[in-house]
Order: sequence, then C-alpha cells, then structure tokens
Amino acid sequence: MSDQHGQQQYAFETLAIHAGQEADPQTGAVVPPIYQVSTYKQDGVGGLRGGYEYSRSANPTRTALEENLAALEGGRRGLAFASGLAAEDCLLRTVLKPGDHILIPNDAYGGTFRLFSKVLQRWGVEWSVADMHNPESVRAGVRATTRVVWVETPSNPLLGIADIAVLAQIARDAGALLVVDNTFASPYLQQPLALGADVVVHSTTKYMGGHSDVVGGALVTADAGLGEELAYHQNAMGGVAGPFDSWLVLRGIKTLGVRMDRHSENATRVAEMLTRHPSVVQVLYPGLPEHAGHEVAAKQMKAFGGMVSFRVAGGEQAAVEVCNRAQLFTLGESLGGVESLIEHPGRMTHASAAGSALEVPADLVRLSVGIESVDDLLADLGQALG
Repeated sequence: MSDQHGQQQYAFETLAIHAGQEADPQTGAVVPPIYQVSTYKQDGVGGLRGGYEYSRSANPTRTALEENLAALEGGRRGLAFASGLAAEDCLLRTVLKPGDHILIPNDAYGGTFRLFSKVLQRWGVEWSVADMHNPESVRAGVRATTRVVWVETPSNPLLGIADIAVLAQIARDAGALLVVDNTFASPYLQQPLALGADVVVHSTTKYMGGHSDVVGGALVTADAGLGEELAYHQNAMGGVAGPFDSWLVLRGIKTLGVRMDRHSENATRVAEMLTRHPSVVQVLYPGLPEHAGHEVAAKQMKAFGGMVSFRVAGGEQAAVEVCNRAQLFTLGESLGGVESLIEHPGRMTHASAAGSALEVPADLVRLSVGIESVDDLLADLGQALG
C-alpha cells in the first residue's frame, strides 16, 4: 500500500520506530545521532550541506523528530518546539491578527487558557467560550471574525469528548481552522487530521516523551502551505526543540503504542474500581459506558487513554487529603509518564482558570494512570480514599 507520494505506508507501530529515522549514512548507527551543534560549515558562501546553516533554523536531530511526528499524525508538516505552549504561541501568532476571534473550550488546560486570556487578549485577539462537546454551542459561538476553533478531546481535566468530524465541518463552514490538542489521546489512539482537523497540537512532554524527563511541544498540519508559514514563524520566534530534547522524544515515541495499550488497560480498571467506591461521587472516563461522550470516543479513538478524573465525597478538603495520602501515585503536575501521578487541578494545573468560565470543581482529583502493576495502583487508591 502506498501513500499519495508513492511511498510505502506502514502501520503505526512501524512508523513510530522508523519514520524519519533511517540509519546514519556515515556510521550505520540505527538511532539518529544527537547533533549538539549550533552552526554548520558551508562549502562556499551559501553552499549548505542538506540545508543546514544554524540550529535555530534546522537541526538534523530535530528534523528526524519532525518527520516522525508528521508521519504518525498523517500530516504534511511536523514542527517541534521547546514546550507545548511554545507550539501553541507560534500557531496562534501565525494565524491570528488583532481583531480576530478564537472560540475556546469551557474545559481546557489552564496554561492554554492563560495564553488566551492574559497574553493574546492584550494584543487585540478576542476569545469566547463554547461547550465543545455540544455542536450547537459551537455553531452559536462562531462569529464572522472567528479564525480558529480550538478543542481538546479528551479534555483536561474533565475528560470531555468532542466529535472532531462534526467540529471540522462547523469550522470549515465558518472559514475557520479547527485545531485539536491531541495530547491526552496521542496519535496512537486518535488521528484528528484524518477526521478533518487542520492542525494538531501536542505537549510532547506527556505521552510522546512518556518518561517525565523532557519538555517539548509539536504542531502537525494537514496543509503544506500552512506548514511553511508555521516553519517561518518557528524560526523567526525561536522557541525550537533542542537536539537532546528531540532525541528524548524520539526515544519515547518508539514505545508509544505498547505504552498507550497498557495505560488504557490500567485506566479502565482504575475507573471501574472508582465507580464502586463509596467515597467517589462521579468518575470521568470516556471508556465508561455511562460517560456522555462514550459513543463518540469509541467511534474516533482506538482506546480510551490513561487519564481518569473523579469527584470526591466531602468536597475540596477531602479531595486534597486523597492526593496527600496517595503513596504509589506521585503527587505532581504533568501527565503521560510511565509512573502514575495524582493532582488537585483546582489548586495545581488549573489554578489560573479560577473565577473564569473554565474553573474546575474544587472536589476534583485527576489521575495520570501509569504502566505499573494495576493491582498495586488499585490498592494505593483504596487506601488513599480510606
């Protein structure tokens, strides 16, 4: 089977290991080298070897990662950044200008909301909130000046599910771009570009890196022209991924498929256990049949991922105490690593949304379920919940 360029198409797990990662032509090394270099010798003025002149503009290790990212998301161009927010900032300043409007979710990562509300707003970009899980809310929220519809699915931290194909049509009808933050799902579980999205955003810090040892971000676009615009701004703004960070993300991606299978299996067991616990009043996990977005998630995702949120009987203090009593679940921000994490979003990752339409419930606990023995994880949660 060949793609539109006549090249062999492989399965996801094969692309994760091989795309952009041909053996080094000089030594035969099967892992791309870390090109820890700032500048490159030119063969005469303008005589660039492979197009490399300065590592902000391009670096061979970063190129390998960017080609890999594009392949995994089925896109035309991948770009790697120093963080997820650096990727978001580059995208938004590329496609928006003063007076433009962006429609954002009522359930989104606090750092993303801070970028919209505290940074872009000062430069004349308008934003408003819609329930991305309700297409009618999105249609009602679109304006004549809307240039971007931004969605997370599954969302952070309430695990809401948006129908990507439906939102893509709404955005297209409005002349806007649909941007999907695919961090929680990863390209192994969900392919937004294939469902009609224009751009995919990742914090590669999370599942792509997978080992809590790197900070990074990525953009993948379906349109080559937009990809060129983003590459221009990536170089002009400079928030690029360094070579060692790029190498670490590539290393993590090689095992993405097997890790996501285990994350999803463990999270399903954890969610089922929490639904039976008397100290839990609500479990938010799209793999549960009673979840409002379960049918859509089953349609557009391969499995339901490793993130679980739940609300605790007894309110905010009880939720904080659960976080503090956990032992195997490490109390910490971030997610997507092989180790399990627990946090209180209202006081931690989503504190910047306090008092806004994106404020999260005070009794909410968020879990990043790792790949440890699920029996050990269940026992730890049992004791933490009392």
